[in-house]
Amino acid sequence: MRIVVTGGAGFLGSRVIRLLLERQDAGSAPLAFDSVVSFDLAQCPVDDPRVSSVVGDIADPALIAEVITPDTVAVYHLAAVLSGGSEEDFDLAMTVNVDGTRALLEAARTTGAAPRFVFTSSLAVFGGAMPDVVPEELATRPESTYGAFKAIGELLVNEYSRKGFVDGRVLRLPTISVRPGRPNSAASSFASGILREPLNGQPSQVPVPLETRMWLSSPDVAVRNLVHALEVDGDQIGPWRTLNLPGITVTVSQMLESLERVGGQQARALVTEVPDQRINDIVGSWPGDFDVERPLALGFQRDETFDAVVTQYRNEFVG
Repeated sequence: MRIVVTGGAGFLGSRVIRLLLERQDAGSAPLAFDSVVSFDLAQCPVDDPRVSSVVGDIADPALIAEVITPDTVAVYHLAAVLSGGSEEDFDLAMTVNVDGTRALLEAARTTGAAPRFVFTSSLAVFGGAMPDVVPEELATRPESTYGAFKAIGELLVNEYSRKGFVDGRVLRLPTISVRPGRPNSAASSFASGILREPLNGQPSQVPVPLETRMWLSSPDVAVRNLVHALEVDGDQIGPWRTLNLPGITVTVSQMLESLERVGGQQARALVTEVPDQRINDIVGSWPGDFDVERPLALGFQRDETFDAVVTQYRNEFVG
C-alpha cells in the first residue's frame, strides 16, 4: 500500500513525507501504508528505504498511470506552478495546475480503489468585495490565473468525490511563513523573505502596504494539518470537501514588529518598503481572516502567536 506525494521533493512535500514516516514509526500513522512515492521534477531529499522517487511531468498520463496504482491508498497533490509563475506563463499553469490535476484524478479513478485525495488549494481562489471575516460558504471569485486554476481544481476534486471516484479533501492553505531556503515564484514569497533574510543578516523589501492583512501558518503547523487530513473521515467533512485551514491574522506591520522583537533592531533595519503593484494586485485580493470553527472542531490546528513562528524559524535555521 502506497501514498503518492506530488511535489514530494519540495519544501512542504518532503516535510509531509518525513512526518508520515515518523508517525508510522511511532505507531500513529493516519492510515496504513508500506511505502511513499515522491512524484516531482527532482529526486526527493528524504533518505529512507520506504521512499522512492519518480521524476517526471505530472501532466503525463502514461507516467501517472505507473505511479498511481490499485494499491495507492492516498494521494497528496501538492505540485503546482505558483502564483507569480502562473501569472507570467498561462499555458504552463494550465498544463500543470489544471491538466495535471485532472490527469491525477483520472488515474485515481481508473484504479477503482477510491483513494483519499488531498488537494492543496489557496486563498487566491477569493477576490472582489469580502467581509472582514470570510465565512465557509463564501463563493470563490479569483483575480489571478493561479487562483482561477486552483478554483477549477477544487471543483474537480469535489466532483470526483461526489461520484465516489476518490475520497477528497480540499485544503485551502494559509500563506506559509517562515519558509527556509530561497525565494520562490509565489507572489506571497515576501511573507517569508522579510523575516528570513533579515534574520540571516541580509536586506529585504516589502512590496505591499504595511497595513496589508495576511492569513498565515507556520510550516510545522501546515504540515501537521496536511497529515491530519488523512485521519479525518470523509463523512465528517461532509459532501462539500473544501476546508479553509486555520491560520492567524497578522498585518505586515505586525510581522515586522515580531521580527524586531525576535531578531532585534538591526534585523528590522534591513527591511525597506519598495512598492510592487503587480504583487500588491495579487496579494491584496486575498482575504485576511476566516471563520475556521469547523476545521478546528475537526482537529486541525493553528499557531498561537506570530512571535512564536518567527522564533521557531530562528532557532531551527539561523546558525
